[in-house]
Amino acid sequence: MQTAFLTREGYNKLQEELDFLRDERRNEIADRLHEALADGGDPIENAEYEAAKHEQAFVEGRIKELEFLLAKAKVFESQDIPADVIQFGSAVTIQEDGLEPETFVIVGSAEAKAREGKISNESPLGQALEGHKAGDLVEVDAPAGSFTVKVVKVG
Repeated sequence: MQTAFLTREGYNKLQEELDFLRDERRNEIADRLHEALADGGDPIENAEYEAAKHEQAFVEGRIKELEFLLAKAKVFESQDIPADVIQFGSAVTIQEDGLEPETFVIVGSAEAKAREGKISNESPLGQALEGHKAGDLVEVDAPAGSFTVKVVKVG
């Protein structure tokens, strides 16, 4: 896996998720497995036991994924980001013709959530915006077609 680029906030959220899975979910699932086995009967025919085993596998997989991701992470601190040029970690307000302005933060793919206003630096929009300043018109080549946005504000 290549380096995961994360903001400090993104790194902290993923670390919190990892801590929760290790410290709480593992214990909850272990308790469920213990209770299911205590009910007696054949574990193979025990639906609660099987459900808990599936959940355990999912949680353990997510723990390994997070451990690997965080071990390979490069965290960009806010002081690493020039105030007037769009780069990783920048907050940017853009506007398409006839539409309301939208504000995004450029983040790594591991923490991108468009609904929360976080777009990946690897997305067509994120790539197109990089290196631009307020006032620039930016052509974005997206899978659904090209469009132009105006950079209203950086920071």
